[in-house]
Amino acid sequence: MTQTTLAPTIKDPTTAEQQLVDLYRSLPESEQRTELFEAFAKIGLPSRRLERWKWTDFRRALEGLQATDQAPKETLALPVDAIRLSFDGAKWTWPDGEIDGLHIHSKSSPQPFGEADAHPLAALTAAMTGNDGPDTLVVEVSASHTQPICIDVAPNAQSAAFARIAFVVREDCSVDLIEAYGGSAPFSSTLLEFGLQDRAKLTRTIFQCGTASQCVAITGFAHLSESAEFTQTALSFGAKLSRCETHVSYSGPNARAMIDTAYLAASGFHSDTTTHVTHGAESCVTRQLTKGAVSDGGQGVFQGKFLVPRTVGQFTDANMQHQALLLENGAEVFAKPELEIYADDVECEHGNTSGQLDDSALFYMRQRGIPLPEARALLTEAFIVEALDKAHPGVREQMIDATRRFLRAEKAVS
Repeated sequence: MTQTTLAPTIKDPTTAEQQLVDLYRSLPESEQRTELFEAFAKIGLPSRRLERWKWTDFRRALEGLQATDQAPKETLALPVDAIRLSFDGAKWTWPDGEIDGLHIHSKSSPQPFGEADAHPLAALTAAMTGNDGPDTLVVEVSASHTQPICIDVAPNAQSAAFARIAFVVREDCSVDLIEAYGGSAPFSSTLLEFGLQDRAKLTRTIFQCGTASQCVAITGFAHLSESAEFTQTALSFGAKLSRCETHVSYSGPNARAMIDTAYLAASGFHSDTTTHVTHGAESCVTRQLTKGAVSDGGQGVFQGKFLVPRTVGQFTDANMQHQALLLENGAEVFAKPELEIYADDVECEHGNTSGQLDDSALFYMRQRGIPLPEARALLTEAFIVEALDKAHPGVREQMIDATRRFLRAEKAVS
């Protein structure tokens, strides 16, 4: 049975929104799916009418779900010993057989998503997954692993691709996760959920590279219990519109999160890094560093927020830094770091800078015979790679090499 009788509730839908409604109507009917899609339909594709989306307007950018044959310039070679989970735009594939301490299985029906009303693209993704094919995956980690788990999301769908994956990391267990996002789908949205139990550790490395005709959303939610550790490092080259959004919430004391991001946006590319950390338990620590470099015609967006509720957030220690380089006239960077603090015994701070390379450093290097473009590339590389220090060792050098190629290409450092 399909959703033939349900009337869409999106007000004045755009072409893309109407196509999403049509996709939704083609899916098997279920009460859970209806609730999720209605949560999306209340808002529709997020746009500048919403404060938290004012610089990343999916409604305007996504003109339709036309197929594209363009492929991203950069891809990531995943470690050969990795446990690989691949998504082709319709379904996940993963290794056959049992892996000690790892249980991977798919869900065949839409799964609840408690924060759907506040996150339209996450709600849309949850509504569109859980179909006949295994497009919703659950990974339960019950032992510590030295082999990384690699998520390869390369959808080549003709219209839109939606994927959902949930990780549960049991007490005292640890796992490394590498995520690579590419493919040619005009619109893709991935929803990831991480549940870290007491003293669990998860290290996440993200590599995203799209094309100037794609819209990409990667939305993650991490829930940390007592003394859990969540480490995230991301490198984004953006797309026509891309948004990597991460929400971290502490439910147990003494937990820790480290969130580092590097973004590079060329002409016609947009890269959005959005984070929200809720310090819902005492004595938790957050460290966040975001660095960006943007060329003429490119756009970088950073939005970060620390929320420290009264009483439960006591003894919070949190620091957020965003630094961006505008490589040329015409580059645009929008930034909004926020602290919302109600507890009185905390140590929270943030910093935000946007500017150009230091002329004295450039002069010093040119005096030693280094051509100006190369000097600019070297200085920018040194600036950016600091945010990649905690990336997985199996892919860190590739990420730095990709950064070097970007900085030496086209007009980025001319």
